[in-house]
Amino acid sequence: MDVSEGIVDSAPLDSMDEWEDDLLERYPTKDHVFRDYASEVRPTVKEFYRLNHTYQTHEFVKAKKEQYCTLNTRKMSVWEAMEFLNTLVDDSDPDTDATQIEHLMQTSESIRADGHPRWFILTGLLHDLGKVLCLYGEPQWAVVGDTFATGCRYSDKVVFSEFFESNPDSKVPEFQTANGIYEPGCGFDKVDLSFGHDEYLYHVVKDYMPPESLYMIRYHSFYPWHREGAYDHLASAEDRQMLKWVKEFNKYDLYSKVDERPNVEKLRPFYEDLIAEFFPAQIRW
Repeated sequence: MDVSEGIVDSAPLDSMDEWEDDLLERYPTKDHVFRDYASEVRPTVKEFYRLNHTYQTHEFVKAKKEQYCTLNTRKMSVWEAMEFLNTLVDDSDPDTDATQIEHLMQTSESIRADGHPRWFILTGLLHDLGKVLCLYGEPQWAVVGDTFATGCRYSDKVVFSEFFESNPDSKVPEFQTANGIYEPGCGFDKVDLSFGHDEYLYHVVKDYMPPESLYMIRYHSFYPWHREGAYDHLASAEDRQMLKWVKEFNKYDLYSKVDERPNVEKLRPFYEDLIAEFFPAQIRW
């Protein structure tokens, strides 16, 4: 049974950009003045997290990984995937500021401007392509949102952790110890995080990109870990070593949006050449 059946509103956000805008408010730069985030959060964002925390069970995560991470949905090139994602529009705003491709290029161009390696630039271009899950019919709460560990005790560092009370897993004793079903220090690759675009895209690109890039892609939404220090008892030595790369990427993921829109057609030859350096003509999705 699809757990999204019977849910009144599986898409409470006006667009998925609203989640990212909320991240900017929750994790402002040091130049911002401290304020009471909890009292100012938008009702749509709060409802999104209620759904996310209620329905992202361990069983759901395992089922979605089996469904999508075997990469049997379709075959297409990376650029075709970008164009496919571009069909994801915000119906509530006909004058949306930028296309999905422009959003991806804003991140990659910021990375490029700072002189980072080509694989890092490409990571910026790729990192949100897993959002094509929405175009496969998945609800917002199964595509975006801060990821968290399932199969063990929920961390109070997860935003709106009070909503976990409605998750059936909260009534499973085996899942409600610090380690749950995992061994201490087992590594996050052995932990079933809540499902979304990070995990899906990791499996799509894992045979093509370097390890640093794969950590950035797989864990860039794992804010409870890389911003709050939660779940560190499950981290491996490699996870802790790679944390610096996830944090470095996070600076561009959150803070790279600029007023000037990138010229996609002008930049396309550079990015098609960059993609071809790492990927074959078509890959499995």
